Amino acid sequence: MAAFSCLDLQEGLRTLSILQWIPVYVLLGTLSILGMPYLLLFTTLWPLSVLFLVWIAYDWNTHIQDGRRSAWVRNWTLWKYFQSYFPVKLVKTHDLSPKHNYIILSHPHGILSYGAFINFATESTGFSRVFPSITPSLATLEGIFWIPFVRDYLMSLGICPVSKLSLTHKLTQRDSGNAVIIVPGGASESLLSRPGVSMIYLKKRQGFVKLALKTGAYLVPSYSFGENETYNQETFAEGTWLRFFQKNIQKIGKRILGINLCTIHGRGLTRGSWGFLPFNHPITTVVGEPLPVPKIPDPDKETVEKYLELYISALRKLFDQHKAEYGLSKTHELKIL
Repeated sequence: MAAFSCLDLQEGLRTLSILQWIPVYVLLGTLSILGMPYLLLFTTLWPLSVLFLVWIAYDWNTHIQDGRRSAWVRNWTLWKYFQSYFPVKLVKTHDLSPKHNYIILSHPHGILSYGAFINFATESTGFSRVFPSITPSLATLEGIFWIPFVRDYLMSLGICPVSKLSLTHKLTQRDSGNAVIIVPGGASESLLSRPGVSMIYLKKRQGFVKLALKTGAYLVPSYSFGENETYNQETFAEGTWLRFFQKNIQKIGKRILGINLCTIHGRGLTRGSWGFLPFNHPITTVVGEPLPVPKIPDPDKETVEKYLELYISALRKLFDQHKAEYGLSKTHELKIL
């Protein structure tokens, strides 16, 4: 009975660690967007709001530069429960020398990029142990950093904006041994995510190659096997009212929030039930061999296309070498759009 209760408690803590993830951002955003104006206009604590706004103005560019990484936050026990929910695993195939800087490309985006978040924004899979002397910075939407409190929480995890200014700073204005992690498929790729499908957007994504050439950062492919298995996604038949509603909701979400609102479902609070928690499917992020890139301040189109093709070849090689080991058939193909 005691053993059963312990297992039940551990399962509950894992589930709670997933449940808190998105609501925490919503709560922090609500506190800043609604709480500060309320204190300023309707209470005697308005000086606190003024001081807070002065601090935000003073600190506004921190997230673009070095941020405020916290080893304590990245090592919270919370993230270990989060990691063990699936579980998530980080696999190294080659060393990353601290003498260079790197751009690690994370594929696929999936619905919520669980593999990228756990492996690169926390220490629950031991990134600093697996890749000693390398400092990772997971890049995400810049707009999120306009929200007070949320920006501080993200910075504490070492997360930075996926902007040219921020990424260039981390790859040129700091010492070597830095790695920025980009999910090049972006929000659009989330619509491709569904179990049994390995499809990514990459052929028209040249920005990361230009960044690598201009900074001399090595390109590193990574693939999270199992990411697309965390949710089932429904695309309704064309011509139906459900499809009409779905497409319009997606357009609104893209225009206002910069994200695609996917029609998904997963498991419920108990295993086997229906709900919106991700399925407990293992996610294994395999980090491949660095692709050396020359430093060219103003690369021409042909050079950019050349290194994009070299990167695509390296990614396909990584995928094909490990797909059978992590749940896919030997004939399964990675489709690159």
